[in-house]
Formats: sequence, C-alpha cells, structure tokens
Amino acid sequence: MKRVLVSIASVLAILAAPAARADATTDALKAALQKRLGPEATIRGVERSAMPGVYEVNVGSQLIYSDAKGEHVLIGNMIDTASGENLTQTRFSQVNRIDVSKLPLNDAIKTVKGNGRRKLYVFSDPRCPYCHRLEETLKDMKDLTIYTFLYPVLGPESVDKAKSIWCAKDRTQAWRDWMLDKKDPGNATCDTTALTRNRALGESYGVTGTPTVVLADGSRLPGAVPAAELEKALARQR
Repeated sequence: MKRVLVSIASVLAILAAPAARADATTDALKAALQKRLGPEATIRGVERSAMPGVYEVNVGSQLIYSDAKGEHVLIGNMIDTASGENLTQTRFSQVNRIDVSKLPLNDAIKTVKGNGRRKLYVFSDPRCPYCHRLEETLKDMKDLTIYTFLYPVLGPESVDKAKSIWCAKDRTQAWRDWMLDKKDPGNATCDTTALTRNRALGESYGVTGTPTVVLADGSRLPGAVPAAELEKALARQR
C-alpha cells in the first residue's frame, strides 16, 4: 500500500509540474512586458492563447499577443479558421466581465421597451457617431431595459451635452430626442456629479471606447453592434 501511495504522489507531482511551469512562464512574461512597455501599460494578466507559443496579454482596454519572452507583440484579432469565431473578442469579453449587480443604476438613464425583461448596460457619449448608430438599432428592439451611463469622453462639447441631457426634466426623452433626432436638450442645470462618477466607473473597468455594451452576464460587446448580433447575444442570456 505504501508503494502505491508513493506512486500516486509521484503521478500527482508530474501532473502538477506543467501548471507550475506555465505559471512561472506567464509570471516572467508579465514582468518582462511590464518593464518593456513601461508604467503607463497596466497588464492585468497573461495566459496561454489558443495558438501554440503565443501568449494572450490583457492590458485592460484590449488583448494583445506576445512570444514567451516578450520580445515581440502582435496587436489584432485571432480568428478560428474552422468556425470563423473571433477568439480575441470572445476572450476579451470573458476576462473583462463586469459585475452588473454592482453598477450604480441611479447614475444611468433608464429606458424600458415593452416588458423590459432583457437587460443592457451601455457606456455612451452623446457626440459619438457610433453611439447614435447604436441608438438607431435599439429603437426597433423589443422587451428591453437599457441603462445608459453617460460617458462623455470626446471633449468639452460632449461633457456640456451630457450635462444638459442629465439635467433635462425627462432624461430618457431628452436622450432619445438628441440621439435619434438631434433635438437639443436645452440648458437646464443640476447636480452632475453622476457624470464624474460614470467617468471613474468606466475607467475602472477599462472602458476606452464608446459605445460599450454590457450584457446581463457582464460580458461586453464593443462598438455599434448590429441588430442581428445583438439579438443573438441577448438570446444567450436566457
């Protein structure tokens, strides 16, 4: 029995060794890349990618790829040629999930369509053309609750417009009128510290572009997502 136990222990040690080496490799790569890319680059994690010898590097706002020593990096999308899946987008959504239960919904504009059973959370700039395109898509969708976090990152004019919308008597209507019909929301004033909190919130989650769509499971869809893709993503949330 003693020899059996020793054999089992040996097998477990052998099985554990690759994982240990993988950890050592990724830790060393993370340190090397941090040194080479400088303090302005926040490396959140390093993992082996689906491509042998290539490592996935999470820098918050995007995923990049590196060799094992950090001597060369690639920026772009990794595609599965068999399925056509964008592995970079899939992985980015997975590793940068947002806990939607912790989102401060009082700082968002709430829009309910139909029974509102499906949920979306959107970081949006009122002057972003892709955000306007997304709103055109959302207007025709049904049974949806949308929480829009005003995220004016395109300059002072965006900030001013976001403040006017936030301070409007009916924020939801003001947002819809501006995004769909370019109807000016007016110049009402109020407490706009919610916008400051939204900026800090988005930055904490690495939101660098608008619109950024967050699904109920916390996964992200960047940009003006086409209706078909958005419907497919929402169907997976059931």
